[in-house]
Amino acid sequence: MNDLSYSANHVRTTDPHDYDHSHPDISGGWLRAAVFGAMDGLVSNIALIAGIGAAGASAPVIVVTGAAGLVAGAFSMALGEYASVKTSNEQVHSELAVEIEAHKRNPEGEVHELARHFSDMGMTEATAAVAAREVHENADVAARVHITQELGVDPHSNPSPWVAAFSSFAMFGIGAAVPLIPYILGYDSLLAGLAIGGVGLLVAGGIAAKFTRKSWVTSALRQLMFGGIAVGATYLVGLLLGVSEL
Repeated sequence: MNDLSYSANHVRTTDPHDYDHSHPDISGGWLRAAVFGAMDGLVSNIALIAGIGAAGASAPVIVVTGAAGLVAGAFSMALGEYASVKTSNEQVHSELAVEIEAHKRNPEGEVHELARHFSDMGMTEATAAVAAREVHENADVAARVHITQELGVDPHSNPSPWVAAFSSFAMFGIGAAVPLIPYILGYDSLLAGLAIGGVGLLVAGGIAAKFTRKSWVTSALRQLMFGGIAVGATYLVGLLLGVSEL
């Protein structure tokens, strides 16, 4: 066998992920929770200090309020992420149990149902029928394939609620701390806090784009725009409801 033939055979029998491309783990649930936490921390705390700053709060009050918002928001995000992911996973497994019982009651009907799914994917009817029969030789695999086809989720690849909770907690805390940096360093300047927060939104949007392979400029500017809307709204509320002493 010449080198060219060996190379061609090697490419055909080797997993393309070993030499052509790779995918990150998108089933763990950390990326969505981390991005959500970071953006929420940035926007909520930038807007919070903008609102109380516009109302006339002093630097110490802004720092205390921002710190309270950081702690409360981080715990709220973590608990919310854990509860939502846990509930979603439990629902998927509940539907899996329903599917398993349905297979016991009506195995032949389930085989034909899976064959129809395979036909809709482009298989010939004959190939789909054979494939469905082979899948149903293993009851656990059959139920998993049915759930994946019918609901679009894999019950064996559920995101971890703990990973989602810790990711959102950590990233919310980091994001919420950004607009407080000037105050922590001793600068009594609301404008500096808002400016640093704006830079944080740009950076967070750009980093998020690295995972999605989209334009980092578009992602960064989009986050800055959304954050700017929230900050503008709360700043206006602070001006309208401001008090003489805080």
